Amino acid sequence: MDDKNTLDLEAIANKCNLFPGKDISAPEAVICKINALDETYERDNLVKIYNYFLTICKSPDVLMNLIRCVDRFRDKSSLSPLLDILLWKIDNDNLDKEKFVNVRAMCAKAIANLKDTSAVTPLLYCLNNKDENYKVRFACADALGRIGDRYAVAPLIEVMKDEEERSVYLRESAASALGMIGDMRALEPLVSILETKQGIMDKFTFLKERVIEALGKLRCDRNDRVFNALKSSLMDESVQIKINAIEALMDSDNPEAYDVIKRCLTDSDDEVKKNALIALYNMRGRRILDEVIKEPDFSDFLKVEAVSLLEEYETDDDDGMAGRMREDFDE
Repeated sequence: MDDKNTLDLEAIANKCNLFPGKDISAPEAVICKINALDETYERDNLVKIYNYFLTICKSPDVLMNLIRCVDRFRDKSSLSPLLDILLWKIDNDNLDKEKFVNVRAMCAKAIANLKDTSAVTPLLYCLNNKDENYKVRFACADALGRIGDRYAVAPLIEVMKDEEERSVYLRESAASALGMIGDMRALEPLVSILETKQGIMDKFTFLKERVIEALGKLRCDRNDRVFNALKSSLMDESVQIKINAIEALMDSDNPEAYDVIKRCLTDSDDEVKKNALIALYNMRGRRILDEVIKEPDFSDFLKVEAVSLLEEYETDDDDGMAGRMREDFDE
């Protein structure tokens, strides 16, 4: 049974073959013993045990399992040991820091799940450290977005704008984080990136995708500059950028969005046409499906997609149009 008054953390660690400062030769066995603690201890004591284990464990595999354990409970008391690992405040000079990259990235994710704004400053420290591994910085940017504290907006903007940043993936993560936070200070720098990188089909493609997603979350429906940037993105070389722009325009309340998206029905790429059709259907309903099926200017591919949408979502197809069209295409 669980006795809260006699919880001997060191003895429990020893039973799990987890000894302070010692290497673990069989991490799988230790993990099994740690997982078995669920059968003996209740929640509050499990949290204390896991937190203590985080401070003494030096095995990457075991630490990954321990982080998953504390993430199940998401107790605020786990923040301190998680931050110590993230910031590499580990009392052992012989450890290879590179072997703990995934552990520290996972710490950032667990920290984000705690939703504790006191973690913002340490996360920013790792994010802004250009000597830090990019995976850790990437995870910290994502964590800042999920915590959602506006104190992180300005530093995230700087990372996103930094043309000298070696990792474009980090800039993408910063853009996504800004979309999650939803602060309007991010609007101008987001649009600027979309405008200046227009038509560039290279390493910035994914950055532009994240920027468009972030702009969609900011919901600047009546902002002409945002609308024009998204509209121009429909002519980008990247198919995914076009699709992201269609989705952002669909979610906006701009009265011109419908007609702008409709032009994509004649795009050279079938996926763009399909996504445009779905967006238009979501915006106005069946009318666009009937139009695509009846008008000769639209491609057979698009007509088949329109018939599929009719069959799947329109239960009141009284005139049997979908069935007749399906028979025609099947012949």
